[in-house]
Amino acid sequence: MGAFINAFRSKRVGMLIALGFASGLPLALTRTTLSAWMTNAGVNLKTIGLFSLVTLPYSFKFVWAPLLDRFSFPLFGRRRGWMALTQVGLLLSVWIMADINPKSAPLAIAALAVVVAFLSASQDVVADAYRTDVLPPAERASGTSTWILGYRIAMLVSGAGALVLSDHMPWSRVYGVMALLMIVGIIATWRAPEPEVVRPPRTIADAVVKPFVDFFSRKGAAAALAFVMLYRIGDTIAGGMVLPFLIKLGFSNSQIGFWNKGVGFAATISGVMLGGGLVAKYGVRRCLLTFGAILMVANTGYLALALHGKSVALLATAIGIDNVCGGMVDAAFAAFIMSLCNKSFSATQFALLSSASTIIGRIIGAGSGWLAATVGWPAFFGITIVAAVPALLLLVLAFPHDAGAVETTK
Repeated sequence: MGAFINAFRSKRVGMLIALGFASGLPLALTRTTLSAWMTNAGVNLKTIGLFSLVTLPYSFKFVWAPLLDRFSFPLFGRRRGWMALTQVGLLLSVWIMADINPKSAPLAIAALAVVVAFLSASQDVVADAYRTDVLPPAERASGTSTWILGYRIAMLVSGAGALVLSDHMPWSRVYGVMALLMIVGIIATWRAPEPEVVRPPRTIADAVVKPFVDFFSRKGAAAALAFVMLYRIGDTIAGGMVLPFLIKLGFSNSQIGFWNKGVGFAATISGVMLGGGLVAKYGVRRCLLTFGAILMVANTGYLALALHGKSVALLATAIGIDNVCGGMVDAAFAAFIMSLCNKSFSATQFALLSSASTIIGRIIGAGSGWLAATVGWPAFFGITIVAAVPALLLLVLAFPHDAGAVETTK
């Protein structure tokens, strides 16, 4: 119990709640909240649909990540300097958005939304690198847990919170309030501890090439990459079909919203905090193996629903277990990715590895609807359970020991 509690006591871990809040706040402001504002303003649905393209920077953030590794600012240092710059930029960009009417000036809103998405994606890159650089191995999972806690709170504030505020004040003022909340991140960045100084890449070419050379020159690099790509494949495939499955099973949108968004949020936060403490106590490898096996079992909740039919009790159980287990996996998996990053290139390597962790699941997930329609819901969820087995076998065979087998940070 002592190791569990101590994992959350350090200043480094506590500060990450505010930094996570700053990272999570802009996300909805270019997605769901912006769509609601445009709908209320009378913008047509075709235009609103096109606005999904403004979030593309989140998918390509690894492209400019080498620049964040290469260059630094004298005021706050390489990581905190970039965080402060993106946070100030986000405050100003969202503040300017607040003064534009989306119906009369949709192109201006679109341009600013792209700027916000770009700055937000950049903040995410440098925040991931900062966590990797500043947290010692024993605090990686707990630090990730507190960061996710702040991130999820911010998503509630800029999502559901903004919608509630819009019933009591104009949307322009709502966006003004959201802009000012970025001050939380700016103050946290100013007060945050500075990571250990390491030599950055000397040239942009080095910043692009050396992260790959460094990673693949290590023993076990190919196995580590394969594990990263396979570990959450079953969960990723299932995730895209859960809501259609529940709707087709006969649950109302209100029921799904309450259990999936309300109870699911609380369950996820409980899972990441529990996972962070358990990793500190038992180590990354053991927890990856245990949490991965538990997450397989979690999908049996949806399998039970598919076999039994509509049941609120089974729905609550499936969503609760799924989100608790998913949160535990998030904490352990992020700690594992951090352990693979060289601090000289942590922005680039973390961005690439986190992108690699979803690529196979997303490709296969594109056919998940076809698979579910072909084999039926029980078999579909059975396949997602079995899909997790290869990664767990790889973990057992390629990494027979704990941290020493996976710890490659330099």
